Amino acid sequence: MELKRKYVNGMNEQGDFDPSSPPPFRIADIRAAIPKQCWIKNTWRSMSYVFRDVSVVFALAVAAVYCNSWLFWPIYWFAQGTMFWAVFVLGHDCGHGSFSDNALLNSVVGHILHSSILVPYHGWRISHRTHHQNHGNVEKDESWVPLPENIYKKLDTSTRLLRFTVPFPLFAFPMYLWYRSPGKEGSHFNPYSNLFSPQERKLVMISTACWSTMAIILTYVSFTVGPSHMFKLYGIPYLIFVIWLDLVTYLHHHGHEQKLPWYRGKEWSYLRGGLTTVDRDYGLFNNIHHDIGTHVIHHLFPQIPHYHLVEATKAAKLVIGKFYREPKKSGAVPFHLIKNLITSLAQDHYVSNSGDIVFYQTDLNLFQLLSLAKYE
Repeated sequence: MELKRKYVNGMNEQGDFDPSSPPPFRIADIRAAIPKQCWIKNTWRSMSYVFRDVSVVFALAVAAVYCNSWLFWPIYWFAQGTMFWAVFVLGHDCGHGSFSDNALLNSVVGHILHSSILVPYHGWRISHRTHHQNHGNVEKDESWVPLPENIYKKLDTSTRLLRFTVPFPLFAFPMYLWYRSPGKEGSHFNPYSNLFSPQERKLVMISTACWSTMAIILTYVSFTVGPSHMFKLYGIPYLIFVIWLDLVTYLHHHGHEQKLPWYRGKEWSYLRGGLTTVDRDYGLFNNIHHDIGTHVIHHLFPQIPHYHLVEATKAAKLVIGKFYREPKKSGAVPFHLIKNLITSLAQDHYVSNSGDIVFYQTDLNLFQLLSLAKYE
């Protein structure tokens, strides 16, 4: 017989805070605490970030072509990959509708930005919407979802190696676009995938066509300037962008010092799922990638423009209290997050097949198994 736990403001009977306890506030209470100006979308301001980021992307490319020096290329690769990531975040805002109140503008800008970095706009937008609507739900979430133990144990050794050993998970995004995650079927490019409803198929076709057009352009330019030069100019920055994307999206839902709950069934709610997300401080990159580290409020209210998230978070913390986990202050470069990533990948392997409140468990034999596999 399961004992019912008693909580007062998230504190259990022993006086310890339990992050899986039902919050003593409603999502409406958080919404009411956020200043009214935080909900206002300024299209011109949003477009100014597009002009800023695109200008930097082109300036970096021109500088790389002009210098064409091995002293400059590594600087270019990191800087341009980071800017690709910033461009992705703006396209992500278009997908949420936080870029502008004009749906057509959101779609046009989103397609241009995401297609330029080989992301199918509508395909990813729709699956990302599913992620937000089901955040923290083991059975229905879409992004970096915990594997139930039975699915985890069916994975072969190579798949476990790729999923839980740095740096392989940091290159997962392209594979996710094509094949999704273990235990899920479908593709972000296939309009008949079970990711999409029949009404969304035309939108997915348009995005896949835009993606294909960009791929053709890149292929043509590659033959024109040479594959090696194209790889230096676009390929390596693209890989840096993928690393940024996988690192940030993973750490916003994993790697906190205290294990956080995942939910099923009646225990899950939109509010409780959203409160399992984690804010991160990225140092000097906070402004560059549009304050994406203010992730809790973004997950609960994705319609808030990115340039209001810091103010909204500050106000919301007064309501959320201990359910908000203050991010560790970063230096100029967020090296501290590497430890969070490595620790999480070493410990957070699967969750129980049953139970409405579950926490990650560790496969103690995993890395011993992987070590043996190297000598087979």
